[in-house]
Amino acid sequence: MSDLPPYVTRDLVAERLPLIFPEGTPNRTYCVRELAASTVFAMLYIGAVEGQGRYLGPVHVYRMTEEQAAEGDTAARLDYASAVFKKKYVPTGSRWYADNTREPIRDETLREGLVAIGAVFARTDLPTTSGLPRYALKPDFAALFDPAHDGEALEAAIGAFQQKHLSKSALARVSIVRAGAAAGASGVLVTFPNGETRQLAPGPSSIITQAVIEVFAREFLQDSAVLWLSESGNKVVARDDKLAAAIGLKIEADKNLPDIILADLGPDEPLIVFVEVVATDGAVTARRQKALFALTDEAGFARGQIAFLTAYQDRESAGFRKTVSGLAWGSFAWFVSEPDKIVILRDGAASPARLADLLHAGADDGL
Repeated sequence: MSDLPPYVTRDLVAERLPLIFPEGTPNRTYCVRELAASTVFAMLYIGAVEGQGRYLGPVHVYRMTEEQAAEGDTAARLDYASAVFKKKYVPTGSRWYADNTREPIRDETLREGLVAIGAVFARTDLPTTSGLPRYALKPDFAALFDPAHDGEALEAAIGAFQQKHLSKSALARVSIVRAGAAAGASGVLVTFPNGETRQLAPGPSSIITQAVIEVFAREFLQDSAVLWLSESGNKVVARDDKLAAAIGLKIEADKNLPDIILADLGPDEPLIVFVEVVATDGAVTARRQKALFALTDEAGFARGQIAFLTAYQDRESAGFRKTVSGLAWGSFAWFVSEPDKIVILRDGAASPARLADLLHAGADDGL
């Protein structure tokens, strides 16, 4: 079996991976980073494609060198496929990675990334402790790196792959993220619950802000109102002092207020929701939560009437990965790309519960 996929460079693989796995794809980082490009390149290089009888092990990736990768003839590629397993094999040139890269290649790039998403096949006839190679590209995924495919033909092939291998929820996330990016190119028009509109500056923060007001408020609040809205470069876009005063909240711009303040007027006691919008930074941290509680304590609100929300574009976004470790307990996180779901950072200090209780509570609430 000497048939090999057409030779391609790692640069071409790196260029196409983000097109195949767009923003919103689950575990996207594992599928598009340099290590993923190196892994896919190595599989193409040795011909590890399902049905061909050749498989990749992490060793094929971390023993690859610049010099070896440049040798594109069939003999060199097949020789490398088998030679890397020999104990005395010494690769020529500068290796891409050290031996300790084995785990992230196997666990992140392959198992949690490309295998989980349906781009790579993993043999199931080998014991988990076996050192034999077990991974191969799915044929339709391998075909996306054929250098002869370009332009509309490549786009069509990528679209067909996504429809086949990405789940419905993943495709929905991708569509929402794409739509948001397009909508934010020339400014964002936000429609408030009372029908008023405001034009926000272009940018990812405005896209998230729009979704919080138009989608989150409708999904999670009973009778919503916007008390405060600010954006970068314009501290106050909108404020409703009359409504705020009616429920006992005094809004002062110099108090370093959050990006959005929502009110839910449906409950007997109004609920005040402080929202931080995160494109890159600025989540509801414990310090931020404490400062905002000081404002509402002074205004006479019970803490049970106050909620804190950090809003992101997607769980794969850089802003979420950067700030998730600092999110305050007792707050919520919400994602534009998954609008009907919410993350609860439950603070169990006052009322601890067993996991079974939390699970049953979530089931009762339809979570």
